[in-house]
Formats: sequence, structure tokens, C-alpha cells
Amino acid sequence: MSTSLPLPPLPSMSFDDACRAVVDYLSAAIPMGVWMVTRREGSRQIYLCSKDSQEGYLPGAEAPWDYGFCSAMVAGAPHVAPDISVVPEYASAPATAFRPVGAYVGVPILRADGELFGTLCAINEQSVSPAMAAYEPLLDLLSRLLGSILEADLALTDQSRLTERAERDADTDPLTGLLNRRAWDRALVAEEARYRRFGDPAAIVILDLDQLKSINDGQGHHVGDEHLCLAAELLGSGVRETDIVARLGGDEFGVLASHSTTEQTDALLQRLRDAFGAAGVSSSFGQAPFSVLGGFARAWEAADEAMYADKARRRAVAAAPRVA
Repeated sequence: MSTSLPLPPLPSMSFDDACRAVVDYLSAAIPMGVWMVTRREGSRQIYLCSKDSQEGYLPGAEAPWDYGFCSAMVAGAPHVAPDISVVPEYASAPATAFRPVGAYVGVPILRADGELFGTLCAINEQSVSPAMAAYEPLLDLLSRLLGSILEADLALTDQSRLTERAERDADTDPLTGLLNRRAWDRALVAEEARYRRFGDPAAIVILDLDQLKSINDGQGHHVGDEHLCLAAELLGSGVRETDIVARLGGDEFGVLASHSTTEQTDALLQRLRDAFGAAGVSSSFGQAPFSVLGGFARAWEAADEAMYADKARRRAVAAAPRVA
């Protein structure tokens, strides 16, 4: 194996470009079955970038964090294992029950504060030469470079979000003061690339008011407008400052719950249900997580489907005969 290939000019790249450059370089310089950059998110490991000569490990795919070898490596197992059969932590990994693995290489990618972001790693079906251990300093260097580029890219992304938020604030719904549909669409397009790049968790929450038409018909549109404004106020007070909230049209609202895990999104949804219920604003809710494969478009579609299912369920409960 040779490392005579020139190192890629990493510092000027975005994080996703740097990941691809590193993986391409290592695939050519140090042949293994698959090289990849992964993101750890709670109990999941997300494959952000891969150079794969084996089946699987496609970018966007996920696996349980404890399923493979990286969790053991982060916990203290050797970074380089030319033959995993002699390393008990790797030999007993659940992943070995599903595919042959002979060698593993991995180093952590850390945030500036020392928090684990993910890993730079590789596996091979057969064991490899013990000389592989000599590459550990190179892998450590590349992982530190990726960590530095990650921090710089995140800082630029945060600054871009602040600028875009100021611009979006001009595209507001005149009645509720929330973002309008045009601003929502633009926000999803802008955030799509960022969430794909970093593999961050997020979710879409959709809310539909149940009684707006009957209020408009029975009490007048001015009362209906007050109902919409109350819903907007409840939404604004229930979400976090970093979440994106919009009136999508009519009696439908959307929330992009940013950097929100499944547990955090469930808590947000329950908080909104409680607030709307306490205020007497009958509403149907649906939520769905963002995934690298489906993107925000699929998350929005799934959240909408969940909202209509919630509406149908609540109507069925309301229509059911009550037992005295």
C-alpha cells in the first residue's frame, strides 16, 4: 500500500466536500472495502459519505450506533485492527452476524469542545497486513482536519442562517405575523443542503385548525381571524427561537423543528397539544423526522399524512356514541 498520492487541499473546502476528498484519497492510498465518514446522532450512526466497493453503506443510510465497530473504538478499542478476530470488542460486534468483516480502522471526529461528532472509518471483508497500524497518525491528522473544517463550516452556516432569518422576516403573513408560504418554501430549500451536509436531526410539524370554517360561517370572518392569530401566538410561544414557523395557507401551519431529535420533537408536539387544548383551539397535528434520504419534502408529506390521520381519529372519537 502506498500513500504517495498528494493530500487534498482541505482547509478551503466545505465539510461535505472535505469528507468526499478525504474518503476518495484514502480509498486510493489505503485500499479497504469501504471508507466512510459517519455522524453519531443519539443511538443512530448516519453514513454521510462513503467510498464503497461492498454492498451497503450508502450516504444517508443509518444503523444503530451499537451495531458496528465505531462505538467500541470510541469506548477505547484500538483505532486500527488489521484482524478483528484478535480484538474481543470488535469480534463480538453485532455487525459481524450480518456481513463478513476481517479488518477495521476508525478514528473519532471531534467538535472543538471535545464532543463526538462522528467517525472516519473503514472496514474490509478480509484481515489486512499488520503494517496498517502505521497509518494511524495519518488518520488522526485527517480526522483533526475534518473537525476543524466542520467547526468553520458550522460557523459560516450559523451566520448565513442569521442573515436569511432577517430576510425571511420581511416575507410574513400580514394577519398572523408568521412567515408566509413563500418564505417557508425558501427556508426548506436553504436548510435542505445544510442538514444533508451535517446529518443533523430535524423534523416537520404540521398543524391544521379544526373549526375555522364553522367559526367563519357562524360568527364571522373577524372572529375567524382572531382564532388564527391566537393559534399563531400559541405556536410562537411553544416553539424554540431557532425553529421556523409559517402559516402555509388557510388554517394550516408548519414548523421546522431544527436540530430536534425524535424525543425533543415528541416533547414539542405534546407541549403544543397541551397549549392549544388549554386555550380551546381544536387542532390536528402531525410530525415526521427529516432524513438524509427523504429530505424535507418527504418529511413534510409524511407529517401532512400524520396530521390527516390525527384529524380522522379525533373525528371518530367525537362521533362515537357515549355510554351513560
